[in-house]
Amino acid sequence: MTMNLTTEIVLPGIVEPSGLQLRQVPQPVPGADQVLLRMEATGVSFAEKSMRRGRYPGQPKFPFTPGYDAVGTVIAAGDGVDRALIGQRVAASLKIGGWATHLLAPADEVVPVPAGVSAADAETVIVNGVTAWQMLYRKARARSGQTILVLGVSGGVGTTLAQIAINDGIRVIGTASPRHHAALRAMGVEPIDYADPDLSARVRQLSPRGVDAVFDHLGPDSAKKSFALLAPGGALVVYGIAVDLDKSTALVPVFIGLLGRVVLWNALPNGKGASFYDFWGGMLVDKAGSRSRRREDLAKVLDLMASGAIKPIIAATFPLYQAQAAMELAEARGVFGKVVIVPGD
Repeated sequence: MTMNLTTEIVLPGIVEPSGLQLRQVPQPVPGADQVLLRMEATGVSFAEKSMRRGRYPGQPKFPFTPGYDAVGTVIAAGDGVDRALIGQRVAASLKIGGWATHLLAPADEVVPVPAGVSAADAETVIVNGVTAWQMLYRKARARSGQTILVLGVSGGVGTTLAQIAINDGIRVIGTASPRHHAALRAMGVEPIDYADPDLSARVRQLSPRGVDAVFDHLGPDSAKKSFALLAPGGALVVYGIAVDLDKSTALVPVFIGLLGRVVLWNALPNGKGASFYDFWGGMLVDKAGSRSRRREDLAKVLDLMASGAIKPIIAATFPLYQAQAAMELAEARGVFGKVVIVPGD
């Protein structure tokens, strides 16, 4: 009897991209409330970059298979799962496990991919799209006619957030490397050089009253400057500390310090607000509601892609066995869009 095998990438410990391992293991079997997907596309996000350094909050113990999200066809389902899902192409939020030819996903985390949207295209907006949508509307409560600032707008989250906002009549100012400015202007973004020493002054030139929201993933020092750029009633949304990724200092004190600053900012009598965004936020207190909101918001983003309102921006596509090259490119500064991984031959 021939055993069905899965090819997967393993992160064995804190290693450089060259330390990723390729192995074959028996194909997993879905348990209750799970589905088995044949992977068609996955990708590299900030999470994988952090996990390989051992610096992602709540990551599992090494070794494990990374992969924060994936698109695949449901080929089997466990107990308690609607059998109508079998044969459907779906997008799944995972946290880990996506870098494999076959993977398990919670049935209540998957969302059908609309007809006409390819697996690679859908992959660009699973975590990035939900993150962008929830920060824009659930956190900042942005609306048509407002002006927002997106730091690192050329990345996966940034390009998705900018497109959603522009489609809704929201003006977008964004920081990025000058080599991406022409492409960003074509999208409708007003770009600023991220390395401009007078960046705050440039933002003020474009929006003298300040901006209605800032989306900042860089860290405490950047967040302080971002908060100062808010217009009255504006909102700062912090969703990472990227500048601390390669430092040796512990991240927990950095997060605690930033949290304290957010609490202080919200107490100021100026009408401005600040918040953290966590993709898995709410899972401890309202697991079902958190998952329901993610599915709802991902479905909205996928529908925008199906309608053409959001264009997939793919930096490059690599086969699974070239995960090292995929991660190296994703970690290169100023990559435009999402690095996607497909099964390969």
